[in-house]
Amino acid sequence: MLRGFYTAASGMLTQQKMTELLTNNMANANTPGFKADQASVRAFPELLLQRINNPGVPNTGVQLPGGRTIGALNSGAYLQETIPNFIQGDLQDTGRKTDIALQDLNVPINVQTGQRSSLFFHVQDANGESRYTRNGNFTIDGQGFLTTNEGFYVLNENNERIMINSGDFTLQEDGTIIENNQAIGRLNIVLAENPNALVKEGNGLFRTEDGQALQTAIGNEDVAYSLKQGFVERSNVDAAQTMTQMLTAFRAFEANQKVLQAYDKSMDKAVNEIGRL
Repeated sequence: MLRGFYTAASGMLTQQKMTELLTNNMANANTPGFKADQASVRAFPELLLQRINNPGVPNTGVQLPGGRTIGALNSGAYLQETIPNFIQGDLQDTGRKTDIALQDLNVPINVQTGQRSSLFFHVQDANGESRYTRNGNFTIDGQGFLTTNEGFYVLNENNERIMINSGDFTLQEDGTIIENNQAIGRLNIVLAENPNALVKEGNGLFRTEDGQALQTAIGNEDVAYSLKQGFVERSNVDAAQTMTQMLTAFRAFEANQKVLQAYDKSMDKAVNEIGRL
């Protein structure tokens, strides 16, 4: 019976974490470039119970002749991992010159794993550390650098910060920035062959586990993309589906809660009523 407490409690904890994940997705449904998290829930290893018909035979922990299989005993579930969904989001027209949307046209797919590669803007923090994002909701800071709203510098193909003297500039589809009829730089777009290996930091930012910079997609014949000025990539969160999953997780939490209450009542009777006999 005590094992049932742990099994029901593990189910409640799993559904609580699932609800937190889905709530975060719903809260970022309108965040440009946000990639929804997906969860993988697994069960703990099952135990095979077997009855020994001959009481004189010691229990050696192995299958014995004459034994009868009772069935499997599941010891609960847990949330194994969370993986972002890197599917392209819809493009939204904003009309702001500093808003830039990255649109995937063709990216390599790993033949063995079926994993689809993903493209990112290359940005840099004040300490010179590289980060990657799909959020093209950029701005121009007080010094004239093109930055994210969090203050990360957008880098060009030479991994240098982009200086824009005025907000009146145009962006070509290949990422070349034109100001006063002159090209002043080209946005660096990088390729992540295994985006699931990236570490999600929040605010739409990712980093590599080993700190190594991702390779640029510029000049890669297997990659095709397009940059659109005055647009942002919307979040790929499906609000209707996420709400349905939240209700499912909540109902599963309630079901485990009812099981826990039933075990509690049984234990109460075992201690306070049967124990008196």
